[in-house]
Amino acid sequence: MSFQDAYDALLARWDVPVEQLELSDEFGTTHVNACGPADGPPVVLLPGHGATSPVWFAIAPRLAERYRVYAIDLIVDAGRSTNSGRTPKTPADLHTWLSNTLDGLGVGRAVLCGHSYGAWIALTYAIEHPDRIERLALVDPTDCYVGLRVPYILRALPGLLRPSRERNVSFLRWETQGLPIDPQVLELAGLAAEQPSTPFVRTKRPTDDQLRGIAPLVFVAGRSKSHDPARLTRRVTTLSPDATVVQLETATHHSLPSLHADELSAALAHEVR
Repeated sequence: MSFQDAYDALLARWDVPVEQLELSDEFGTTHVNACGPADGPPVVLLPGHGATSPVWFAIAPRLAERYRVYAIDLIVDAGRSTNSGRTPKTPADLHTWLSNTLDGLGVGRAVLCGHSYGAWIALTYAIEHPDRIERLALVDPTDCYVGLRVPYILRALPGLLRPSRERNVSFLRWETQGLPIDPQVLELAGLAAEQPSTPFVRTKRPTDDQLRGIAPLVFVAGRSKSHDPARLTRRVTTLSPDATVVQLETATHHSLPSLHADELSAALAHEVR
């Protein structure tokens, strides 16, 4: 199966009408999968590195009952966004790209939700552009409150240096620790590793003072191998005491968001008004 076929197969499982939008700016073309009522409050979803936007297949349709949902392919990653213009090299470049995308969608303020690397983009964007954020949701955020564990980095390194379908699938199976990951999610993630893409912008963790100024909804994967879940929880509750923390005790970092859609959807529906 080709990457595009795998992308379409997972997108078909949204089981709601999906508009595939193409927005152009100085960085190239950004692909957005949109669903839900056109006049609904906007919710923007950012995937983790290598996951691509169809991975929200179990979340987006539920949110679309009330919200206008925009799931975006990152400009610096595999997917249907194409970095054919200026190359994003800094967090500020990514923030400009996201502002351009929101402008192109006609969205002034939105609920912004990201997973993993997408959570880092969402968090740093919210810090710099609080006027564009209605509510911020972070799904097992990486390099936001705590850094990555060394064993996780070492295990991921071969797939980063020499990306391949087999290495990526092996890495995801290792991190998810026997959980029943959807085969179509694995297929798309494996094929995504072999797609040409712009190198992702290196993360820079926000300062403690910056983190004290926000109050996100944070989902913590209790079995995550990417970072220490208990330390992540402590840091969030200490630095962002007004944050809402949802513990997903059986989740690992890469079993999100698809395998725990019930818990994610319920918490988002309760917190996002």
